[in-house]
Amino acid sequence: MIASGIFGWLTDNQALMALLQHNWLYGISLIGIVIFLETGLVVLPFLPGDSLLFAVGAFLGVSGIFPLPALIILILAAFLGDSLNYKIGSSRVGKKIIEKQWIRPAHVQKARVFFTRFGGAAIIMARFIPIVRSIAPFLAGMAGMNSARFFGYNLIGGILWCTLLVLAGYGLGQFAWVQANLTLLAGVIVAVSLLPVGIQAYRRTRLK
Repeated sequence: MIASGIFGWLTDNQALMALLQHNWLYGISLIGIVIFLETGLVVLPFLPGDSLLFAVGAFLGVSGIFPLPALIILILAAFLGDSLNYKIGSSRVGKKIIEKQWIRPAHVQKARVFFTRFGGAAIIMARFIPIVRSIAPFLAGMAGMNSARFFGYNLIGGILWCTLLVLAGYGLGQFAWVQANLTLLAGVIVAVSLLPVGIQAYRRTRLK
């Protein structure tokens, strides 16, 4: 069952729950690897970080498992992922990735505009935006952002992202409807978390 679920649980909530029920620590470690890859490799922005974090919280809530150990694993994975991405962006490899267009130019431009508009805080806010969270730390490295400043924002962003989504799933996961619509709920939570960013961007546009 584990072997067949290693890849299937990325898009199948039932397979994910089965994997976690078999061995929750093993399952969360695998999810930590996915989080690390999504945030650490700029060419893998399609991995489903938000829904996985929410699903982990739902499982922990239903199972009555204290969420702190899982949060430590996931926050560490998120922090290390962004840190790796930043290092790649600041290296020669980062320039080659851009030159060879291994990531879509439109995605790079979207993240660049977001990063330019919000500065260092973009590292925190980007955590809640699919695709952008995989590219923002890469661009921060390319732009030569101060490493101490980056790692500070990186840590705050990783803590907020993982904690908010996991605890949201932890509190709501006991409901059957939520269990059947984990991906939808994760998307709603991300959309709500982005409202302040959207409002601020709208106000700045009106002022120009």
